[in-house]
Amino acid sequence: MNLQPRALHSAADDAPPPDLFTPAAPRGLLEGLNPEQLAAVTAGQAPALILAGAGSGKTRVLTTRIAWLMSQGLATPANLMAVTFTNKAAKEMLTRLSAMLPVNVRGMWIGTFHGLCHRFLRAHWKLAGLPQGFQILDAGDTVAAVKRVIKGMKLDEERFVPKQVAWFIAGAKEDGLRPQDMEQRDEQTRRLVSIYQAYEDQCLREGVVDFAELMLRSYELLRDNAELRAHYQRRFQHVLVDEFQDTNRLQYAWLKMFAPPGSQQCVFAVGDDDQSIYAFRGARVGNMADFEREYRVRQVVKLEQNYRSFGNILDCANALISHNKSRLGKNLRTEAGPGEPVRVNEAASDYAEAQWLLEEAQALHRQGLARSQIAVLYRSNAQSRVVESALFNAGIPYRVYGGLRFFERAEVKHALAYLRLIENANDDTSFLRVVNFPARGIGARTIEQLQDAARASGRSLYQSVGAVGGRGGSSLGAFVALVEGLRQATVGLTLREIIEHMLHASGLQDFYRAEKEGADRLENLDELINAAEAFVTQEGFGKDAVALPVDESGAGYAPGDLAPGLPVAPAPAATPVPDAETGEIMSPLAAFLSHASLEAGDNQAQAGQDALQLMTVHAAKGLEFDAVFLTGLEEGLFPHENALSDPDGLEEERRLMYVAITRARQRLYISFCQTRMLHGQTRYNIKSRFLEELPEPCLKWLTPRHQGFGSGFERGYQQAWERGSGLKSMVGAGRVEPQAPPAALQKSAAAKTGAEFGGLRVGKGVFHTKFGEGVLLTLEGSGADARAQVNFGRHGIKWLALSVAKLTPID
Repeated sequence: MNLQPRALHSAADDAPPPDLFTPAAPRGLLEGLNPEQLAAVTAGQAPALILAGAGSGKTRVLTTRIAWLMSQGLATPANLMAVTFTNKAAKEMLTRLSAMLPVNVRGMWIGTFHGLCHRFLRAHWKLAGLPQGFQILDAGDTVAAVKRVIKGMKLDEERFVPKQVAWFIAGAKEDGLRPQDMEQRDEQTRRLVSIYQAYEDQCLREGVVDFAELMLRSYELLRDNAELRAHYQRRFQHVLVDEFQDTNRLQYAWLKMFAPPGSQQCVFAVGDDDQSIYAFRGARVGNMADFEREYRVRQVVKLEQNYRSFGNILDCANALISHNKSRLGKNLRTEAGPGEPVRVNEAASDYAEAQWLLEEAQALHRQGLARSQIAVLYRSNAQSRVVESALFNAGIPYRVYGGLRFFERAEVKHALAYLRLIENANDDTSFLRVVNFPARGIGARTIEQLQDAARASGRSLYQSVGAVGGRGGSSLGAFVALVEGLRQATVGLTLREIIEHMLHASGLQDFYRAEKEGADRLENLDELINAAEAFVTQEGFGKDAVALPVDESGAGYAPGDLAPGLPVAPAPAATPVPDAETGEIMSPLAAFLSHASLEAGDNQAQAGQDALQLMTVHAAKGLEFDAVFLTGLEEGLFPHENALSDPDGLEEERRLMYVAITRARQRLYISFCQTRMLHGQTRYNIKSRFLEELPEPCLKWLTPRHQGFGSGFERGYQQAWERGSGLKSMVGAGRVEPQAPPAALQKSAAAKTGAEFGGLRVGKGVFHTKFGEGVLLTLEGSGADARAQVNFGRHGIKWLALSVAKLTPID
């Protein structure tokens, strides 16, 4: 494209530009660009929208555009602003620009929304009504500040939880609303608005701002100060925006303050509406369509050439996303050829899915693929637990990207701490972890007094509670009473029942239910129940085994050990089971807690170590891998059940699936299960509708196409009936009571009874879904009481209840 050379702008904002001619772009700057990229980089001096598909070289286009503008004399470092969403992206742009042009880029306005707002307010602190040295509150500081306001207003923190109120205030600011702008529909809202106002007054007195305030105050200052607004509109002749699909309403309004529709400025918006997956954070995919309309965009450039994936992967992505109606439209293509077909696997259970995934990943690694180039993606964080367990048992290092391993997550560790106190109240580490979680008014000074008393007497913190007086001592006594109540209430219960009761009685469920983003944490607590159920099954305890041990010494504590008047639990009556490897007498609860500790500490990938990558689909955005395993493609899971009744939500779920597919370079595996433990219940699944939207010629089914509705489904139904599990309806709509299996299944079960274990022979090989291959040492008992002793090599010798732990004979 031939453009007339323009004058080079002066660094002085308001000075007229001198007539200077700049030579053509440096040699090689435009070399290697495909026609679409070249059209984007050299777009004219008018608003432009660049639809940048996954793997299409978006970052290169954006940085080359900036370099080209400066090399052509169409922009200077002073009159150009580029906005992105992450510090990492901003640093990468600056690094690339430094390599492209012999200019100092450090002073350029290139950064994140919040970073540029901070810079703006530092320059105009007086106009913004801020002290020159104003400070920024991080998320923790913001909650603490809100808590002080609530306390100062003498409000009940249980009714007005500081973290929730902080989210309310942040949400209002992101919508551009001050306290006086908000509707006060009821008494609760009126109280929240009054806290918001008091919080604002407190921040003003103390000279501090939170992250949301950076954005809102910058916007308001530009909106209300015409002279300042005109100054920046003259200065920034070029405004470039990365990841435009992730902007919210306030960010878009802020951009329009710098470059309003109809102005002479050039706004260069780069984004992909098909990858808009952050609606839960306030992102508004409609901003892209609004931009095209309001700025009367004539230059819409589609970057459709993909440099990442093979054709079959891209054809699946294109076919899937074509079912979304609210999109601007583009179609990814590649010159790399079709590549391998997308492999689809149907597993009998989530454990079988994890085992299959493990074996495939190992095969890829043996073929020379680094583990770091293999990613396992899942829709929900809670899904990682079963995969982590399989990797742990196989001794394969892995890393959870953008998060923590299952047993290291805070909510899971809190729950385990309560369980450890039920098992052993003298565990000081667990005591300190949850003595004030959820908050019960026990401060640092009280804890310090308790620790001093424990050291002086040589006893545990739990046994020393009676030595602390005053209000703090009363609060500690209430906590001890809670733990003793848990011990009493869980006597005679199964492990699953103990955990369910503890989650409710401890307040953990209510605490996370009240959190704005607590849904994932609640799912992880549900998954802890699943983990316990799976553990007692696989270890041979039996799912109905009483989980607490015998206390041969009688009651655990003398009355004088605790605060006066506190109840003391009687010794729990239970029958412990010998640990299969050590012979130590361990209850199911103690064994499970040991298992959790071992799994949390084992297979830790060291820095730089080659490890399998595990992450949610949301965390995978922006990343790419040679091989990707996309798990859990079932209705109610992916797409998530919360989106099934909402067309907009379903379209966002499809965009999320599109992002997942386009992470894969060479190999893509997709899997789903007939049965899965979710939210503490066994679900009988139907495969995701998204599988039906993928083109059949691009797929390779590793299992029969409709296995889920044939014998495999019947086997899962029968096994669940034999375990007495509650069933989930086929469409995942509510719980139903267990019903008798169909007559045909009853008949097959009766026929099976006489020869249920006939295929097993002492001295022969067997296969177990968790422990792998082993040798059968002993068979004893019959019917529901039958059990087997198996040597699993790495996992040692284990006794397994054959009615629960299914063993497959190996010829």
